Amino acid sequence: MNIRSLTRGDGVVIGAAVLLLIASFLDLYSFDNVPDSVDLPSLWGSGPVVFSVVLAGIIGAALVVVARGLPQAPKIASLELAPFGIAFTVFAAWSALGNIFDVPGGFDNIGENGSVNAPSPGIGMILALIATLLMAAAALATPLVPALKGALLPAPRPAAPQPYGAQPPGGYGYPGAQQPGGYGQPQPGQPGQPFGGQPQQAQAQPQQPPQQPAGDFSPFWFAVPVPRPLFAEDGSPTPIAELAPGTWYLAVEQRGATLVAQTQDGRRGVLQDTSGIQRG
Repeated sequence: MNIRSLTRGDGVVIGAAVLLLIASFLDLYSFDNVPDSVDLPSLWGSGPVVFSVVLAGIIGAALVVVARGLPQAPKIASLELAPFGIAFTVFAAWSALGNIFDVPGGFDNIGENGSVNAPSPGIGMILALIATLLMAAAALATPLVPALKGALLPAPRPAAPQPYGAQPPGGYGYPGAQQPGGYGQPQPGQPGQPFGGQPQQAQAQPQQPPQQPAGDFSPFWFAVPVPRPLFAEDGSPTPIAELAPGTWYLAVEQRGATLVAQTQDGRRGVLQDTSGIQRG
């Protein structure tokens, strides 16, 4: 799971799930004028609240985060996990709202003077409503609000890219490296050559880099704001890879409005949607 592909909206969903888990250990309901010695139940003391609010909210948050964190999330009945997760969070918020108006598990407390105190929502139930509402709102709004679609963790800045295909200085055949024997000096077992002449046996030539694309294009590093497919260079409609936010890729060629990108494992493909990319 690539945590750098998570968005700010996913961070809000995770924070709301943590708040919901904390709220589940607090009071489910409360009464007026109840002594502190009375131990009131938590949200775990009510089965309907546990299943419809606590577990539904946490499961929904997990499905949303997993669906956006995995390059290829598994599907349920040919449907992606994200819609299931959003539905769970909305259901949890709706159930929490209903339990605020009709406190489950409570009973009327009859005081010494015969007055009846109806139960009111406890601090745990109130925090659970806030957490589920925040969770559902973030899950629904993340694909729509640009501020929530930004990366949760900033991508590290890459080192300055070398020219595509260039070799490091001093390598085999590098012109600046010292060659055996001086310039114009004969090699052992070979006849001498006149000064300035060419040796009889060709010297090792430096490796030539691949021909650069036409125009002023120079390779550069880039990152995508959201997951985007990388298509084969032969025009096949089936993606060969998916570029994930938070990872730097090398653009090696520009073809009109598209880029030919190279992944970290050496695969090359065409990035058709280049809007909003971040250059390194």
